[in-house]
Amino acid sequence: MTKIKSLADLKKLKGDLQSKIALREKSDTPEGRVIVKVAMSTCGIASGAKDVMEYMIDEFEKRSIDAIVTQTGCIGYCYAEPTVEITLPGNEPVVYGYVDTRKADEIIEKYIKNQELVDGILPVNYQTIEKDKEE
Repeated sequence: MTKIKSLADLKKLKGDLQSKIALREKSDTPEGRVIVKVAMSTCGIASGAKDVMEYMIDEFEKRSIDAIVTQTGCIGYCYAEPTVEITLPGNEPVVYGYVDTRKADEIIEKYIKNQELVDGILPVNYQTIEKDKEE
């Protein structure tokens, strides 16, 4: 935790926290935004998912990428944690495994910004609740 030594430090910390909260609050209107779900079950957290999530939030802000970052529970890839599901507007979700901050940076630069697939995609072996309801 950063030590606050002045009113300027406090205002900067407040601004940083408000911008991170804003990323999560945009989830009310997800259309046209990149949606990132970080698996934060016990095995994900133990493997570094919290660091990956914080890194992605910071990088989206720095790079002015309009994204929603949320956490989710287990998505069934415990062997490949940390896992991250990325949904680009108009596309099916893609799940990446073994994501550390270096891999997250590559995903942001190549997949999110340029729609180039990156090594580390896991096969999707689940359906969303919404798909189950449609059938």
